Amino acid sequence: MRTVIGRYLCLCAALALVAFPHAQENAAEAARRKSLDSILDTYVRDGFVYYRALKLDRRKLDAYLGDVATASIENEPKDAQLAFWLNTYDALVLKTVIDHYPIPQRSHEYPPHSIRQIPGAFERLQHKAAGRSVTLDQIEQTILAGFRDPRVFFAIGRGAVGGGRLRSEAYTPGRLDAQLSEVEAECASRPQCVQIDRDEKKVMANAIFSWRDKDFAAVYASGVHEPFEQRSDSERAVLGFVWPKLLTTEKDFLSKNEWRMAYQPFDWSLNDLTGRGGR
Repeated sequence: MRTVIGRYLCLCAALALVAFPHAQENAAEAARRKSLDSILDTYVRDGFVYYRALKLDRRKLDAYLGDVATASIENEPKDAQLAFWLNTYDALVLKTVIDHYPIPQRSHEYPPHSIRQIPGAFERLQHKAAGRSVTLDQIEQTILAGFRDPRVFFAIGRGAVGGGRLRSEAYTPGRLDAQLSEVEAECASRPQCVQIDRDEKKVMANAIFSWRDKDFAAVYASGVHEPFEQRSDSERAVLGFVWPKLLTTEKDFLSKNEWRMAYQPFDWSLNDLTGRGGR
């Protein structure tokens, strides 16, 4: 009997040792998300950011990114990893902006104060995340693209008016699919995402659709049928992405199949609340 009880206690102890670190990791990630939630809730309004106020009180953001730098996520479920990288991307964009805010104009190619006025903001500046050294472009084009869910390309804000609307909450594994579905639904109602001009018989789609056309086509093009079979994969992908949330009048217009599609120039204006009633 003592032998059986001893083995039982040893088994319980072993299980506790295995489970405890995992519970600690989950708790640590939950604490990180709560911290980012607080930051986004305080400084983000309808996709625009109080960058000036955030720069003056950046301690929470710096502490969050300090935790992100050494986070261990490789054994976490897929949704937890995706939420982590979405949150990390958005937080790093905030850091990139406030590190250089107010952003001086260096080029007439982009709007004044644009994040694109920061040299190498996306392709060269290195950041630490999950024990790796990454750029913003590497997160988007390699890590996020690897999840095979094109909704992520409108989920990230990019620090620009033309990007996805930055949310006032962090992405959370338990609600991630619902949050990404909201991102998808918003697209049809935002002129930065898609515009339907019935007078000109034209559909103007966000440049993001052209940047990631193969990703969108792989998921959305095959679900669009009559009368659009002869349309390109890229065109059908845009339709598939926005169709469920279009107005009936818009669907009727598109169903006549007499329109042409073009891509909007991406609006790199900084999503800054200064001058918009912000602090």
